[in-house]
Amino acid sequence: MSPLSSLSNSNEARSLVGLLFDLDDTVLTEGVLTQAAYDALWELHRGGLRLVAVTGRPSGWGEILVRQWPIDGAVCENGAVHVLRKGNGVLVREACSAEERAHRRAKLAAIILRLGEVVPEAKLTDDVKMRRSDVTWDIGENEQLSSGTVDRLAAEIQRGGARTTRSSVHIHATFDTDDKASGAMQFLAEVFAEDVGRAVHRYAFIGDSGNDASCFSAFHTTFGVANVRSALRRLSVPPRFVASLPMGAGFAEVAAKLLALHR
Repeated sequence: MSPLSSLSNSNEARSLVGLLFDLDDTVLTEGVLTQAAYDALWELHRGGLRLVAVTGRPSGWGEILVRQWPIDGAVCENGAVHVLRKGNGVLVREACSAEERAHRRAKLAAIILRLGEVVPEAKLTDDVKMRRSDVTWDIGENEQLSSGTVDRLAAEIQRGGARTTRSSVHIHATFDTDDKASGAMQFLAEVFAEDVGRAVHRYAFIGDSGNDASCFSAFHTTFGVANVRSALRRLSVPPRFVASLPMGAGFAEVAAKLLALHR
């Protein structure tokens, strides 16, 4: 993992056609979109780069962001749900049929009941009703849970047969099989007709937490904001470059560096 200042290969930057980005603690600063981060999104957009949010946040969030931000789409719920522009509205795509989704939601409801009994201090996130494919508990956004409690949550989720991932603020339970990288690759192939083998060199990724691990591993040009250092023990492959600043300020720092080289 090298400092962002060491990125000097303008050919690498010029070969990029887009930037994929995490939301929480990457673009957002403790849940807030700062002016610096929002200005950076607009500068990247004006610079001709495709922009796609790749996030654990709900697809309900994605529908709003794609409508109102200068981005091309959103890969939500850790890869399971895609939101893209369609005229003046949005199109939402899921990886399974309505019947299968209802079946998976019923199994998730059983896990919610079980966790309410065995880990009663764990609270569902305040955005859980905006989700289609997963269920989330608050571990660091509005509630602060100990690492031991979070580990107990993960163990109970897995005992219920579901997959689990965790970000800096939430822990997820799902019966979908995608992760951020596979969901992003599918989005790029379907929306932009990208060849997956080439896409890993044509798109960069920036993130900060454990559930960004698959994208740090999959893409060639990867960035972490400064606070990614707190997640390194959960990353088998760290980002190649790290900003000197955290969260939204770090995102703006990376954007400025990319645009300077891209031009």
